[in-house]
Amino acid sequence: MALAGSLSGKDLSVSGLSAGDKAPSFRIATGAGETVSAAGLKGHPYVVYFYPKDDTSGCTKEAIGFSEAQKKFEKLGVTVIGVSKDSLESHAKFRAKHKLKIALGSDPDIKMAQAWGVWGEKTLYGRKYMGMERATFLVNAKGVIVQAWRKVKVPGHVEAVLEAAKAS
Repeated sequence: MALAGSLSGKDLSVSGLSAGDKAPSFRIATGAGETVSAAGLKGHPYVVYFYPKDDTSGCTKEAIGFSEAQKKFEKLGVTVIGVSKDSLESHAKFRAKHKLKIALGSDPDIKMAQAWGVWGEKTLYGRKYMGMERATFLVNAKGVIVQAWRKVKVPGHVEAVLEAAKAS
């Protein structure tokens, strides 16, 4: 009998990861033609934010916000990675169109999203479908989640993540 989705006794499909949990290992290709991995970021803090879709209203505002704050995150030594299931080609167009500075990881098979507990049932206008939860995780240099934001509302979010990064 396999135990699906359990980590520290938590059911990821229900609660997802939270502060104090070890960040799942990952290796993901980005729209900038690079690969980002937990192993490559070891010893450095980072932010992983998951978003539903390139070039939609909320996702665009969030990506622009993180891009505008990129230099502030860099001064803190914090890498920012946005992740959606969109293709590398979609990410490249999205980055170019909005002059984005942050790395955008492509998770087409949703393995990373499932490992982080952000893939699940959503409802829009009464219709249920599977999709990406808008969620952000601040991970410290030891690979432990310092803070997790679930069901993110975009206004003020980037500022909240930056403040938490300054405090950690």
